[in-house]
Amino acid sequence: MPNPDAQRLAHVRLARSQGIGPVTFMKLLEIHGNASNALDALLAGAHAKKVASLESAKSELAAAAKLGAITLYLGDPAYPSRLAAIPDAPPLLHCLGDLSLLMGPTLAVVGARNASGAGLKLTRTICTALGKADICISSGLARGIDAAAHGAAIESGTIACLAGGLDIVYPRENQQLYENIRSRGLLVSEMPPGTKPQARHFPRRNRIISGLSDGTLVIEAAARSGSLITARLAGEHGREIFAVPSSPLDPRSAGANQLIKDGAILVRNADDIIDELSVTIIQPQQVRPATAKSVRKPAKSPTVGQSLNPSDLMTILSPSPIHIDEIVLLCDGTADSILAELQLLELDGKVARHSGGRFSKIM
Repeated sequence: MPNPDAQRLAHVRLARSQGIGPVTFMKLLEIHGNASNALDALLAGAHAKKVASLESAKSELAAAAKLGAITLYLGDPAYPSRLAAIPDAPPLLHCLGDLSLLMGPTLAVVGARNASGAGLKLTRTICTALGKADICISSGLARGIDAAAHGAAIESGTIACLAGGLDIVYPRENQQLYENIRSRGLLVSEMPPGTKPQARHFPRRNRIISGLSDGTLVIEAAARSGSLITARLAGEHGREIFAVPSSPLDPRSAGANQLIKDGAILVRNADDIIDELSVTIIQPQQVRPATAKSVRKPAKSPTVGQSLNPSDLMTILSPSPIHIDEIVLLCDGTADSILAELQLLELDGKVARHSGGRFSKIM
C-alpha cells in the first residue's frame, strides 16, 4: 500500500505543478490511479521542469501546520462531500477552525459590496434566523453583504472562503471579523499560505463558496458581479438559487431581480429558505479514498462532459492554431472536458497552446 505521507506530498506537488488545474488534476488521477503515479509520469515526460518541487510541497504543508490549519485532500474521507461533488473541486483545501461546520446544512450568502442599509439589515435578519435553524452560512469575507452574513452567523456557524492564503486578511477592514471566524467559525482556502489575493483568484474562490453549500442566496447584486458568478456556479453544481427582490430602480438589485426572472426562488424571509432546504439538502456521504474514480460526480451537472479520446482531438487539430470554441463544436463535447484533454496533450508535448485560447498540433 502506498505511503500516505508520500501520497499527500505527491498530491500537493501535482496540484501545484505548472499548467495543472483542478480538472486536469482529476484527469491525471483517473489515468494513473493515484497522485504518486501521475507525478512519476510527469517527471518522466518532456515537462518535468514544470512539476512543483518536493521542497515547495513540504514548505506549504509546514506553513499551513504552523498556522494551526488542517489540510484536506480530495479523495480522503474527511474532504467535504458537497465540495467533492463539483467537477473542478480543489485538489486540496487548507482549513483553520471548526471542521465540523463542513458537515451540516449550509447556505452561501453573497451580494453587493456597496450594499444599502436595508440590504445589510435584511442580511443580518435572515442569517440570524437561519443560524437558529442550524444552517451554517458560507461567504467570501468581502465587505458589504458578505461581512454582514458572517457577522450574524458567528455564534451559529459560518465558513469564510478566502481568495488568498489563510494568513492573508482581505480586505484589511475585516481583520476583526477574520479573527472572530478563526476562533469560532472556519476559514478555508485552496491557495498556499502567504498567497496574496489577485483578481483571477476570486472566481475560483466563488466556486468553493457554492461547492460547500446546499444553495446560494443573492442579496443586492449588480447585473455584472461576482455574486452572479457564484449563483451561476450554484446552478451548474445542481444547488438551489435564492434571491431577494428589490427596487428595479436600484442598480444594485438588477442581478438579483434577473435571477428571480430566470427561475431563482424568491426570498422574503428565512422561512422561504428553510422550507426549501429541508427538501433539497445534500446529505453528507463518505467519499472513499485512493483514486479519482472513488470521488464523485454529480448527476446531470451541465459542466461535466464525457471523457474524450485524445485521438479525436488530434484528428481535429493541425499545425495551424484553432480556437477552443471551434474545437468544442467539432468534438460535440463540453468545454471543460475538452480543455482538460488539451491540457494533458500539452503536457505530453503533443499540443501547443497559443494566445487567445487557440491550440495547434505539434508535428
